[in-house]
Amino acid sequence: MPDDATEKIMIVPDAVFCEPLEDGDACDVLVRMEDGTVYTALFATVDYIHRQLQVTWLATDSIPETPPVRYAVLDTPHIIVEQLRLEIIEGTIDNLVAQDVFESLFTRVTHDEPADQKQFATQEIAQAVIDEVLVLSG
Repeated sequence: MPDDATEKIMIVPDAVFCEPLEDGDACDVLVRMEDGTVYTALFATVDYIHRQLQVTWLATDSIPETPPVRYAVLDTPHIIVEQLRLEIIEGTIDNLVAQDVFESLFTRVTHDEPADQKQFATQEIAQAVIDEVLVLSG
């Protein structure tokens, strides 16, 4: 039987907030866990990747003495899905939690420090977005 100190605590999503990007092929997703911790990632479709390839083609085509090429650099967590439907996003999140890889694919934007200590700016931004911008999706 595992020792209580070494037993892994299961993270459980409480709410999912989605904000579609302007082109409609990606959306920012915030996930609030039951303990109040907030994580974020970008969910995107294959069309998003194709658009990124076209953007780099246009950019590299305008640089003298370099070959124009198509590539995409994904510097923040991106999760590629077939469609940006809420049930697909929520199902993907549930699968990532069940596979115990959620925390490695999402960026945590809250922390465990007491409220009187300095907080991450991203935590404050995430809370403002949740409170004022996004519609509760789950």
